[in-house]
Amino acid sequence: MPLAEKLRRFSWMLFTLMVIVLALSVITLYSAGRADCSGVAEACSPFGAWRPFALAQLGRIGVGMVVFFIAAFSDIKIWLRSSYLLYAGALILIILVTLVGHTGMGAQRWLNLGFVNIQPSEFIKIGLVLVLARYFSWMNSVELERFKNYLLPAAFVVIPFLLILAQPDLGTALSIAFIATGFFFIAGAKRQWFIIGIIIAAVAAPVVWSAVLKDYQKQRITTFLNPGQDLSGAGYQINQAKIAFGSGGVLGKGYLHGTQSQLAFLPEKHTDFIFTMFGEEFGFIGGFLLLTLYSIMTGIMFWWSKTTRNRFGQLVCFGFMLNFFVYYFINIAMVLGLMPTVGVPLPLVSFGGSSLLALLFGFGLVQNARIHRDVQLSAKGG
Repeated sequence: MPLAEKLRRFSWMLFTLMVIVLALSVITLYSAGRADCSGVAEACSPFGAWRPFALAQLGRIGVGMVVFFIAAFSDIKIWLRSSYLLYAGALILIILVTLVGHTGMGAQRWLNLGFVNIQPSEFIKIGLVLVLARYFSWMNSVELERFKNYLLPAAFVVIPFLLILAQPDLGTALSIAFIATGFFFIAGAKRQWFIIGIIIAAVAAPVVWSAVLKDYQKQRITTFLNPGQDLSGAGYQINQAKIAFGSGGVLGKGYLHGTQSQLAFLPEKHTDFIFTMFGEEFGFIGGFLLLTLYSIMTGIMFWWSKTTRNRFGQLVCFGFMLNFFVYYFINIAMVLGLMPTVGVPLPLVSFGGSSLLALLFGFGLVQNARIHRDVQLSAKGG
């Protein structure tokens, strides 16, 4: 397909929305850096406030945009043919994390490559979308009703799920479970199989609680169930998040004027709890507008999953749409106290290279599916 035709089919609307959210990330991280670059926020120089987070995020966005455009404008058959290879590569990286990974924040989630630390669990979600999209794309309605045809994709899900849960990374493990459930549902799995899965999960829950979850994870769950306990200890983080977000009111305290964030009361304000900082400075209106941007982006990808003519493209759009939705749903529910605290970043906004790179790669794949929506594909990628 000529480049001019690809540019015509490219969704500039989704791209613009993505760039707006990335811009919100940079300005919010500048505010976070202004609070962290000195003991007193007012003492920070303008360049100093850029250095901790915003400047690094701009560099990551630049790299991510290169990945995005490569993914968007390459031949869709490349991604169909390499789906199993990409999944296997991400899985190998997760295994390496288990063996020689770098430990931080109480979890072994990062792989040190010498010049950079990466979190492979972010990439396995994209690999999982690709491998499930390829696997299910060639099946007809009769084959989709056979239980045996779900054993291999179940293995694709269970292996990284268990490895990531053992790191421990409960948030990413839950994300994988949600993505897989949505995939199996849209593929046509029978309802009774989901019921069986729920029963198995319920039976396994006590074992996971006693043998898998770390003490700090158990503490997060009990704190969620009883938010008022130990407000100066285990409940401090979520309590400060609620205070910060609530104090923003309708219109917010103003950019760079959030007291909880600028005076360092709010932990992890540049990563998992960045939505709280955003809400404190821009208020309910700002939070609502960000959610609106997310919702429009989700709706666009869902529509493409219904209108793309080849099955692989449909499932790629649906799978990444689900991945993106799970990201922001869990993060926002977490910081508002509607879910236990888990390590899930706010998509395209939180500070972090692996998450940002994986998301921009995913958006590129979705654009690719949109561009090649009329291309006929075979199971072998021809």
